[in-house]
Amino acid sequence: MTPLRLRMMNDMQIRNLSLHTQDSYLLQVSQFARHFAKSPDLLGPEDVRTYQIHLTNEKKLAPGSISVAVSALRFLYRVTLGFEWDFDLIIPCPKVPKTLAVILGPEEVLHFLGCVESLKHRAILTTCYAAGLRISEAVHLRPEAIDRQRMVLRVDQGKGQKDRYVMLSARLLETLIDYWRALRPKTWMFPGAFEDVPITTGAVELACRKAHRLSKLTKPVTPHSLRHAFACHLLEAGTDLRTIQLLLGHRSLSTTAQYLRIATSKVCAATSPLELLPRPVPKPAPALPPEHF
Repeated sequence: MTPLRLRMMNDMQIRNLSLHTQDSYLLQVSQFARHFAKSPDLLGPEDVRTYQIHLTNEKKLAPGSISVAVSALRFLYRVTLGFEWDFDLIIPCPKVPKTLAVILGPEEVLHFLGCVESLKHRAILTTCYAAGLRISEAVHLRPEAIDRQRMVLRVDQGKGQKDRYVMLSARLLETLIDYWRALRPKTWMFPGAFEDVPITTGAVELACRKAHRLSKLTKPVTPHSLRHAFACHLLEAGTDLRTIQLLLGHRSLSTTAQYLRIATSKVCAATSPLELLPRPVPKPAPALPPEHF
């Protein structure tokens, strides 16, 4: 391990970045160094520019993937190496296209969940929809997270290392109780191959793809699709954005407000200005000539 790599690891640990972020940043910087076969502290702005062009034109990475590399390089040069560059100019972040999520309707959600064969996988995916959880949050639930008195689920250390409470509906509670009685989990609500480790997100995503094939739905379905459906269905039912923000664990209200673009009952509820225009007065029909026979 090089001194620079160790220093960067320490910098990320001091700032309490998540393990996933640390691993991702280290991987991106390692690939950057291997591309030039040099230590990053020997490389400058022109090298960074060349590398970004390489990622765009040769590796043909999506803007979102390039943004991860940009974040890693910015951390390296700004924090670990302490360079006082104009980072917006030297390491620009690509513009990520804003796309609309494809939302499942309530009947489609019900049909999809009915196609999940495993009781455990059905309980996990039902939780993602009923409580709006990220898949990483759902697989790390513990049995004691269920509060039957207050009808809430406690999410420990969700994205951004934040705890929060989410709703526990009566139907979800019934589903979780049936699942618990059948499998009797102990440490984790959804254990993996061994009791002391939770099920992996990859195993759930694989089960989701299998259920999608069985459902024959034309819309794409992922565990995150169910979270999108949760937020959109709440919004269409009249729940205010601030409440949805708290349930989803979004840091910014603007992130939650994006669902306004896909909540069809909200978008289509407005009256088109065409309907407000006065209707033209029909022209009187021309008088017909008199009939003499």
